[in-house]
Amino acid sequence: MDITDVILNDHHEQRRMFAVLDEMHDASASDLDAVWSRLRILLEVHARAEELLFYPELLSLGEGAGGKDSPEDETSDAIHDHNEIRYAITTVGAHETGSAEWWRAVAQVNEVNGDHMAEEEREGLSDFRLHASLDLRHAIGLAFCAFEAGHAGGITGHDLDPESYIRRHQ
Repeated sequence: MDITDVILNDHHEQRRMFAVLDEMHDASASDLDAVWSRLRILLEVHARAEELLFYPELLSLGEGAGGKDSPEDETSDAIHDHNEIRYAITTVGAHETGSAEWWRAVAQVNEVNGDHMAEEEREGLSDFRLHASLDLRHAIGLAFCAFEAGHAGGITGHDLDPESYIRRHQ
């Protein structure tokens, strides 16, 4: 179990769930709510697990990758992205399920999350693969899976200040 693989698998599942929604435009509101609820939980729990388990280690071991000069740049950008994703998620809840506004809000979540995943895959995950031992990658992967399983019913997401986060974890 490697944390970089766990995160990539989560990214795949998030993309798959957005694809499922893409095919549900004629579905009932209750079916849309069910799929959206699961996706929302996946996004929120995944982000929190990264903030608790992955990014502190990246700050400690990383050197910068994929166009970023440092692990601080990678982490600050990721925390900022998580805040954008949380905001976009709350926007979905402000609209009637299945309405045109709801679909636009879901598309916005997909866009900001997609941008985040692409950056994370070429920056933080690459940096971590290059600088973290296999033992550490395994230990964090297991802890990440345990956190996600323990919070499968969801969590309340909270925005973080990227600069304060980095100071606290250095």
